[in-house]
Amino acid sequence: MAPTHHTIDYIEIAAPDVAAAKAFYEKAFGWTFNDYGPDYAGICAPDGEGEIGGLNPGRAAQPGGPLVLLYSDDLAASEKAVVDAGGTIVSGPYEYPGGHRFHFTDPGGTELGVYSHG
Repeated sequence: MAPTHHTIDYIEIAAPDVAAAKAFYEKAFGWTFNDYGPDYAGICAPDGEGEIGGLNPGRAAQPGGPLVLLYSDDLAASEKAVVDAGGTIVSGPYEYPGGHRFHFTDPGGTELGVYSHG
């Protein structure tokens, strides 16, 4: 996938414990990773071509950082997957114009959101 001007190209998620973060995102969303030693993991693109982000232990999880939103075809199933993987729902699910979404924190404390249309 070639980068597109002025679009999100790569997201780094704060991951104080890279192994725990990998286990969470793999279990909750089926993500795969490229390992660069114990201190960094690249998040593989869904089509297998390159990476879309990384797990960085050098960044501290903190409230008010960038909010990454993931799309879901089945919001209820995604919410269950997050909880089953060890995440914590911190908001929602709630309705917004055009869909529904919820926010969660991963085991390292980073907050993300999941949304669906309709």
